[in-house]
Amino acid sequence: MTAFPHPDRGMIDGDTHRYALRVFYEDTDAGGVVYHANYLRWFERARSDLVELLGIDQRAALDDGTGLYTVAELNIRYLSPARLGDIVHVETLARQVGRVTCTLHQTALRGDVRLAEATVKVGFIGPEGRPRRQPAAWQDAFASFAGGSEGQ
Repeated sequence: MTAFPHPDRGMIDGDTHRYALRVFYEDTDAGGVVYHANYLRWFERARSDLVELLGIDQRAALDDGTGLYTVAELNIRYLSPARLGDIVHVETLARQVGRVTCTLHQTALRGDVRLAEATVKVGFIGPEGRPRRQPAAWQDAFASFAGGSEGQ
């Protein structure tokens, strides 16, 4: 049987999570410019990678009924277009970590050019869809990544 490579992974560098991707044809419109909604997908991939690197197993928590993170608020600003073939880096910083929510700042870059920035508040919810305290170990992992930010 042929072995397949592991999907690309990001890395945690101090207080910043870094995630790289390449712009494919499917990401663009007929003019080769990235469709605006794809930045949301890229930011989600980067957040999912960050959570995994922090040792948080969302799949197990979902399967056992603990709960999961969901986007509660999102504000995005588009600054410059990404284009077919570009290498894009997504940087994520934790701005605030609370018992139920975490606020993250994400930036998509092509080299030194900022393409888009988003502030995302994720909340922890139980299986019934209502807010609930995130597991203490998860809150600690985010707080450690954020450098000890606290709040709600």
